[in-house]
Amino acid sequence: MLDLLNQHRTIRKYTEQPIDNELLNKLLTTACRASNTGNMQAYSVVVTTDPDIKQQLAPAHFNQPMIKQAPVVLTFCADYNLFSKWCEQRQAEPGYDNFQSFMATAIDTLLAAQTFCIAAESVGLGICYLGTTTYNAQEIIAALKLPKLVVPITTITVGYPADMPEQTDRLPLEAVVHRETYTDFTPADINRIYAEKENSDFYKQFVAENNKETLAQVFTDIRYTKKNNEFFSDKFMDALKIQGFLK
Repeated sequence: MLDLLNQHRTIRKYTEQPIDNELLNKLLTTACRASNTGNMQAYSVVVTTDPDIKQQLAPAHFNQPMIKQAPVVLTFCADYNLFSKWCEQRQAEPGYDNFQSFMATAIDTLLAAQTFCIAAESVGLGICYLGTTTYNAQEIIAALKLPKLVVPITTITVGYPADMPEQTDRLPLEAVVHRETYTDFTPADINRIYAEKENSDFYKQFVAENNKETLAQVFTDIRYTKKNNEFFSDKFMDALKIQGFLK
């Protein structure tokens, strides 16, 4: 299993081979075995295979081609709709229309999503996480007809790989693992941790193509700018309010 996990690649191109519905259901069943808060399973998965609905979803994901090209698009949602209705139907008063409840269900949603991805890769499927889901949550809510207390958290495209791209790099373990307590980073630590990434030919070309002096500037000035982060933060907060998680 460790070898499989260490072979993960992001797959953005898929063959035309469909995913058997029985297999898909087995993978979703496996995903639902993931750990979750209070065994409430306060999440949902919208399975999209219809080309028309994919077409509706595409603009929310900045028209990334895998949305329409992948045989299956999965939208994993934080969902207290079902659980709250069950409570009300059993003479119990739910209190899940708040930020704490949203954070709990968002974490559970991602645990289920990652479990699905590991299961999918174990049977030869390829996956791609789309980080655009929370950027345009309200558009996805409209396309998928999500009710109150349901908010999209992440989207995963799934299919049989059409190619096998190179693995993307990862920072050394010392960048993310702290022993016993958090150890902050000195300038020397930062230079050492980012040395391999910054000195690779791929990222040097990336910096040159974007007319920047450093790789960090590509992230702050072009890819994930303060302006865009604040804009999409406001949009997502609005979606949480509309869906009933923030009063």
